[in-house]
Amino acid sequence: MGEMLINDKEVVVPGQVIARGLDFLPSQGTYRLNENIIANRVGILSVEGKVLKTIPIAGRYLPQRNDVIIGRVDDILMSGWRFDINSPYSAVLPLKDASFDFIAKGADLSKIFALDDNAVLRITNVTSQNLIDVTAKGAGLRRLRGGMTLKVNPQKVPRIIGKKGTMISLIKRATGCKIVVGQNGIIWIDGEPEMEVLAIASINKVEAESHLQGVTDSVKKFLEAKLGREIPDEPEPQEGTENSDFDHHEGNSHFEKPEMNDNESGDGGNDNDDGGNGNGGNSNGGYQGNHERRDYNSGDRGERRGGYENRPQGGSRPPFRHGPRSY
Repeated sequence: MGEMLINDKEVVVPGQVIARGLDFLPSQGTYRLNENIIANRVGILSVEGKVLKTIPIAGRYLPQRNDVIIGRVDDILMSGWRFDINSPYSAVLPLKDASFDFIAKGADLSKIFALDDNAVLRITNVTSQNLIDVTAKGAGLRRLRGGMTLKVNPQKVPRIIGKKGTMISLIKRATGCKIVVGQNGIIWIDGEPEMEVLAIASINKVEAESHLQGVTDSVKKFLEAKLGREIPDEPEPQEGTENSDFDHHEGNSHFEKPEMNDNESGDGGNDNDDGGNGNGGNSNGGYQGNHERRDYNSGDRGERRGGYENRPQGGSRPPFRHGPRSY
C-alpha cells in the first residue's frame, strides 16, 4: 500500500522523498529509487491521480514545437527575420511563413516586421541543435501594435493563465485590457494607462503567490479593492456557443481572437457580376462564364437546362438550389 509523505502543492527540494510504495508513478521532476519516489529539482509538487511530478519554481524557457509565444524582432535577414523569444536560443521566421500575402523578391522586409516589433508566433520546428523555426500564419498569430510587454517567469505561465483561463479572464474583465500571454513568459498588455498598471500589478501578484492556494480569490479581492467595486463573475457560456477568446488548457497560451479586415470578413466578397463573363464575385452559388447549369435535384443526372436564357436584365443571377443533392 502506497503512502504519500508530501501533500499536493507543497514545495519540495532535490533528494526529498515524496511517496513510498509502488502505487504511485514518477513523472517530470521525480524519479523512483527502489520503492521511494524522490524529487530531483526544487519545485511545487503536483499530484494527478497516481502520477507525481514537480513544477519548477524558476528557470529559462525551453522551446517546444507548437508552443505559442511572443517574440521581438532582433534582426532582419535576407530570407526572413530573427526573433528574441526570451530563451537561450533565437528563432527564425522565414518569408514563406510570414504572411498569406505574396512577398515580392527584393521587397522591404521592414514594412512587414520592423526591428523591435512584437509578434505572436507559433513554433513549427526545433532541431537537435536547437535551431528554431516559427510561423506567423494561423489563428491569432499576428503582429502586435501598440501596448507594452511584461516579462514573467516562464514556469509561472500556467498559474497566470489559470485553469481554463480563469485567472487571466478575471484580470481582463476587471481592467478592460487586451492581454496576450505567451508560453515563453512574455505578456503583451494594451489598454488605458492606469488599467495597464493595475493589470501588471495583478500579474506580478499571481507570479509571487503562485505556490499558494486560493490565488484567484486573493487577486479578485485585490482588484476589487483597487477599483472600489465588485467584479461580476464570468457568465456561463450558453449551449451551442463558444468563447470569443482562444482559451487553451492550463499551460498553453491565451490570446485575443484577431480582428478580420474587409477581405477576410467571410461575406464572399462582392456580389456584382460582369454580365456572365466569368467574373462573378460571390462564390455562393455563382456560375462562371457561359457554362450551363445542371439540375442535380432532378432524377436524370445528365439532364441539362439553360443557365442564363431566362435571366432577367440587370446582372442578377438565377437562384441557387440549396439542400442535399441526389444522384
